[in-house]
Amino acid sequence: MKPAIFVLAALLSCFSALHAQRQLHEIWATDTVLNVPESVLYDASQDLLFVSLIGGLPNLNNEGRGSIGKLSTNGKIIDTNWVKGLNAPKGMAKFRNTLYVTDANEVAVIDIKKGIVTQKIPIPGAVFLNDITVDNWGIVYVSDSRLNKIHRIEKGQVSLYLDNVDNVNGLLAVGEDLYAVSAGRLLKISADKKITTLATGMEKSTDGLVQIAPGEFIISSWIGVIYNVFESGKVIQLTDYRSAKINTADLGYHPKKKVLYVPTFWNKRVIAFDVAGK
Repeated sequence: MKPAIFVLAALLSCFSALHAQRQLHEIWATDTVLNVPESVLYDASQDLLFVSLIGGLPNLNNEGRGSIGKLSTNGKIIDTNWVKGLNAPKGMAKFRNTLYVTDANEVAVIDIKKGIVTQKIPIPGAVFLNDITVDNWGIVYVSDSRLNKIHRIEKGQVSLYLDNVDNVNGLLAVGEDLYAVSAGRLLKISADKKITTLATGMEKSTDGLVQIAPGEFIISSWIGVIYNVFESGKVIQLTDYRSAKINTADLGYHPKKKVLYVPTFWNKRVIAFDVAGK
């Protein structure tokens, strides 16, 4: 083979491997007993799953009917009321022994060892707090999907980080960068707040966001679609549950086992998928 042809073949092979088709194979599903599961978070320190249970309508104060539950990584329900008394819990993020949960218009701070809410941080003017992430330095970022805002919490102090991010929902802090899903787009936000659109064309109710490899993500749209998305802009649809009327909300991911956890909202289950491919 001529050198130029060899190099071209190698480049094409690398590109093909980078964008190889992922597949989702269902491993297990809980019974339909979870009270509006919105988000799943894998906790490596305990090898279990936290699941936020709204307990009613997502945009209302549900008078303390919301909770955080625990599941085993094989789908066994451990406790649906590990932490009770929340109003509309959605996104979750962990930093050391603390679990942060968006809850209507405030952020609940939970001591994981004690299983209690130790603090509630109000977000001034918030309407619909949705997802949350925390960076390596313990700085928390929170999305308000109705007001198109991202808030920042550092040492308990709240500030507006970004405005006019259309229907912003899923957030993911990676190093100094912040990734966000916004009305069918994947955005990358640098430390100096420069916004780069990485991928477009997803159904506009984009919700969950997990990174499964450098430059590679799985993104859900609440309406019932799951995508494999690359930082290069490539978008591959993996599943479509719209005809079955099953929602796909805020995703969790087990990086070692390569298992995706999907809360199904009104369907009242969490479904686990093996992320195959490559």
